[in-house]
Amino acid sequence: MKINFNQPHLTGKEAHYMYEAVFAGKLSGNGKFTKACQAWFEQRYGFRKCLLTSSGTDALEMCAMLCDLKPGDEVIVPSYTFVSTALAFLREGAKVVFADSMKRNPNLDAESLEALITPRTRVIVPVHYAGVACDMDAIMAVAKKHNLLVVEDAAQAIDSYYRSSNPLTSNPLTSNPLTPLGGIGHLAAFSFHETKNITAGGEGGLLVVNDERFVRRAEIIWEKGTNRAEFFRGEVNKYGWVDMGSSFLPAEINAAFLWAQLENLDDIQAKRKALWNCYYERLSLLGENLRKEAGVAPFTLPDIPDYATNNAHMFYLVLPSLEARTALLAYLKEHEVYAVFHYLSLHSSPYYHDKHDGRVLPECDRYADCLVRLPLFYDLQMEDVNHICDLIEAYYR
Repeated sequence: MKINFNQPHLTGKEAHYMYEAVFAGKLSGNGKFTKACQAWFEQRYGFRKCLLTSSGTDALEMCAMLCDLKPGDEVIVPSYTFVSTALAFLREGAKVVFADSMKRNPNLDAESLEALITPRTRVIVPVHYAGVACDMDAIMAVAKKHNLLVVEDAAQAIDSYYRSSNPLTSNPLTSNPLTPLGGIGHLAAFSFHETKNITAGGEGGLLVVNDERFVRRAEIIWEKGTNRAEFFRGEVNKYGWVDMGSSFLPAEINAAFLWAQLENLDDIQAKRKALWNCYYERLSLLGENLRKEAGVAPFTLPDIPDYATNNAHMFYLVLPSLEARTALLAYLKEHEVYAVFHYLSLHSSPYYHDKHDGRVLPECDRYADCLVRLPLFYDLQMEDVNHICDLIEAYYR
């Protein structure tokens, strides 16, 4: 049987809400469904201000604009991430300084941050890979020490949390040590691309503003550099062009699609976590048995640190070499299971390698060569996961 890597899930209400948006006569954005989605995030997670965007890339570009960077300012970004994380800041004239990943998982190595900071450093951009939190206690402590902004790239991190007793990272509304990702840094960006846990109809994103200093300007940037939102709220008697900005609002039909997904988020998350746990139980047992037989495990499993929760965005394996990964992917493809690799290291990309400072980033390169993502989506069935695990076991035996 053929098993694709991803398949967007439909709850059954998307078309109904999109129809409702069309016949309400408000399609250009910031209508009923846009406001409902934004309020949902603010109320559920305690985010200070939320603005829907057309994509996660748009949300990151808004973050970069709000950081008010000058040419030559430096921004620390992990090399193992999607290009949008770096591109948003390059567009503002910043110099991107790439950080290596941790040995235990692909997240930014917080222990390496101090060595990367110079008098020109302005921003740190942790990426919560696979929806698993970076070490935000350490990152926020470094940011506070050097008076830096923190922008969370939470593209994959919907409904995932960070566990801390540090007041810098605990939930300011509840004093709960479990804080939602995207609610710790000064700014954050989420993605609702079709490959994410929930989607806004293929593309979509969310800007989160946690620092009061950026709330008003964020809304202006979002409204093409105008104070139109204030006008519609009756706070000014006319609106005009007051700042930089762009057309970041999504169409109302995208917000309507997203609303149907948000209504079902708990069900979506429960199903994804059940599938993730099945993968983990089956493959951890296989890995342990193979380690006992051969003295070494042929792969390592996803790492969830004590300070992180798991939102089941992704299930991956890390193999010992590029050759081992290529062989496993080919075997699965022969059996119509379409697993895939992920990012290539940005510091060695054709566009940026001659701009990089020459440092070797071995962990980023290891994940680029060795990480395999297995199919994981809502409509995947438990028997599908067991079939994939059976194939992997047969391959290694």
